[in-house]
Amino acid sequence: MNFSKHIFPSIKQLSRSSNYSIGYRLHRISCTCSLHHRFIASKSYDDNFLRSINSPEDFWAEQAEQIVWHKKWDKVLDNSNPPFSRWFVGGELNTCYNAVDRHVEAGNGEQVAIIYDSPITKQVQHITYKELLDEVSKFASVLRKYGVEKGDRVLIYMPMIPQAVIAMLASARIGAIHSLVFGGFAAKELGTRIDHAKPKVVVSASCGVEPGKSVPYKPMLDGALSSIDFKPNKCVIYNRPGFQIAALNHKMDVDWQLEMLDASPVDCVPVLATDPIYILYTSGTTGLPKVGFMC
Repeated sequence: MNFSKHIFPSIKQLSRSSNYSIGYRLHRISCTCSLHHRFIASKSYDDNFLRSINSPEDFWAEQAEQIVWHKKWDKVLDNSNPPFSRWFVGGELNTCYNAVDRHVEAGNGEQVAIIYDSPITKQVQHITYKELLDEVSKFASVLRKYGVEKGDRVLIYMPMIPQAVIAMLASARIGAIHSLVFGGFAAKELGTRIDHAKPKVVVSASCGVEPGKSVPYKPMLDGALSSIDFKPNKCVIYNRPGFQIAALNHKMDVDWQLEMLDASPVDCVPVLATDPIYILYTSGTTGLPKVGFMC
């Protein structure tokens, strides 16, 4: 059996309205649902799963119809070079548009897109699709201001806060490729990833927060950049409210909040469905980290 033909498309290609958007919600699931409903849901899942295996091109083509394409694909699956399958060849779309813009355009701008609930800082924040679109489209303008264009890289070194999501979506909005680096990495590991990805812009936060302490990120970023020859155009630093403000190097660093004050929204840039959307590095113990490009 040729298993490569059964490789599923990426989330970028199949970000369905309710299942893959930022406002992810599961409908009709509760602790009190009846066995009858559970049986129907299970049967429906089994049927769909089997169809995705037996007729993958037909199945995924139907799913792809549920998102917005700038240009429809020429071919659902190109499996001429297994195991490197290429899905929706020739199709053009934008992940940010499908995740955010289209929900606002459909009149759902006041629905909640992100719920941020931090048990450590005790902060709870609800961000609507309209608010998210405003933040993302403006931050995309900040990235473009410092030279980021379609196909360029943006490295994001942040904790799990809404600004990390905003930076990822803003990168996708202008066709850039982002690489998210775990906030716990020290300067050496961070420097290795910056040197390999060669981002036009690095986006970071002043600190991460762990039980009982904050972890400054800026000194680790400075150490990473001093250990390598490559230098990004700029580092955009988000100073987290309520914590010590990071000292900025004004030749390299700019303040997120100040940059956003003057930013104007920018539109989405269509990219090929086969273009990469982000870079993922492994954290193995054998030599340098391995890199994967996700489409």
